[in-house]
Amino acid sequence: MRPNLVQPRRPAVEDQVCDRRLRRDRGDGRDDQAADAIAGLLPPGLEVDCFDGAAYVGIVPFTIPLTRTARLGVPMAPAFHEINLRTYVHRGGRDPGVWFFSLDATSRLAVAGARLEYGLPYFAAAISLVEEGEGGWINYRSRRRRAGADFAARYRPVGAPAPATPGTLEFFLAERYLLYARSGRALRTARVHHAPYPLQPAAAADVAQTLTALAGLPADACAGPPPLVHYAHEVDVRIYGPKRPETARRLDNPRAVR
Repeated sequence: MRPNLVQPRRPAVEDQVCDRRLRRDRGDGRDDQAADAIAGLLPPGLEVDCFDGAAYVGIVPFTIPLTRTARLGVPMAPAFHEINLRTYVHRGGRDPGVWFFSLDATSRLAVAGARLEYGLPYFAAAISLVEEGEGGWINYRSRRRRAGADFAARYRPVGAPAPATPGTLEFFLAERYLLYARSGRALRTARVHHAPYPLQPAAAADVAQTLTALAGLPADACAGPPPLVHYAHEVDVRIYGPKRPETARRLDNPRAVR
């Protein structure tokens, strides 16, 4: 199987500038309520993937310097910024992957192509990324055209890069090699290949966003500063063509964490 696209990803927050644990440590059943709220937004066939009993959503901004076809290496889209809102899912305890609530990008070509071929909920957006000289801070701002879905944050790496260790929360969040999408009433999946992310602990400041509210996620669970922030430098990502899960070859993926 050949990948459809090759995308090198540059200094960005990968995974995640805002990974929010949808959990309240009060023993009052709100853990289940948060997972149920996410489950209500998923298509049939997908279940919320939890780590240590908690569901997570992530906001991931990054830059793609070039998109090209994998077979011929033909450039498809110039450099553009993108930001996505995601959660973590599985199918019957297997094939853990990512479900996107939204993806905003500055490339109208990428938006149109991903909507057409993958059925992903892409939107055109105005996005800026400014690397501040002092302190290594990155200033990232996004505003969806015609919809008013906003994101703004400053972030920077604060530790040494290292791949995530299997069995850890960082591995659970970052090392996902399937994406799921919906085309009409059909569920589709696509394989994603990349080297392990060189994750760095990171700090975020001045975070403000309306992406989670527009997606229908619980306001109380998504309020406040992000409790988990990571940064990763450039990684080449290969994205394969979409398939229906029931017709795809059995994937050699680990079981989901429950």
